Amino acid sequence: MRTIDFSPLYRSVVGFDRLADLLDSATADGAAGGYPPYNIERTDENAYRIDIAVAGFKADELTIEVKENLLTVQGRKAANEEAKRYLYRGLAERGFERRFQLADYVVVTDAQLADGLLSISLRRELPEALKPRKVEISTAKSDNLIEGKAA
Repeated sequence: MRTIDFSPLYRSVVGFDRLADLLDSATADGAAGGYPPYNIERTDENAYRIDIAVAGFKADELTIEVKENLLTVQGRKAANEEAKRYLYRGLAERGFERRFQLADYVVVTDAQLADGLLSISLRRELPEALKPRKVEISTAKSDNLIEGKAA
């Protein structure tokens, strides 16, 4: 059992509460466990894709929400009115909620459901002010300095 208590951080630092919250949530055991399984893939330098196995869910039973750098994917099965008699039930039809903490300036660009996989495309879009820019270096010509002193 590995339990780390980050509460001393709250009383000794100011302004780092978000970092402590992230550490807390990263070490906490997820209530959802391993369901549904997912992959996170880096498709480009600034592009990512999350693939979540959602076999048996329809598009209208899934919701994707982004709020304050937190991507939440929920699946809720519609109530099934007809009673089924299973001999073996291996497909989970329970609801789920998966949360992904996104870095700053990462936005969801697309979501597609195909072949039981929900693919969510993400892209890091830096504002123009944060992008690196090249600064031109100007040089003073020695001729101008000499002429300026002579005049």
